[in-house]
Amino acid sequence: MKEYKMRRGEHLDERIPDMKAKIEEYFGEVTGTEEHNGHELYVVGDPDNPVFDQILAGTAEYSGKKDKLAVHFEERPAEEVIAEGHADAAADAVDKKNDFLLEATGRDAKARRDSLKRKVEDDADKPDGVS
Repeated sequence: MKEYKMRRGEHLDERIPDMKAKIEEYFGEVTGTEEHNGHELYVVGDPDNPVFDQILAGTAEYSGKKDKLAVHFEERPAEEVIAEGHADAAADAVDKKNDFLLEATGRDAKARRDSLKRKVEDDADKPDGVS
């Protein structure tokens, strides 16, 4: 499960007022919800794109802090997808993920990678046992 923060001064509920509808627009029908790390996330059990087995997505709410986008994409092995003749679906899956994350966070793939690198570096600077 990955969590993504918004651009400075922006909030997830302003960027995506109806999370369920946005998830369905990008990935297919929401088939239920599932709790993950204390957050209730939407489940797309049978995604439109054959690359995905399942998608979990929703809002990770934190008291006193800005909400984050929480997502988990379960993907099938590339060899299996290509063997079934869905090679084009792989490129489409990458585009769908990136477009969804850009719309939700306002950050492109490069900005998200840079943010993740900073977080990893910050975590490495902390002494052991300190959160």
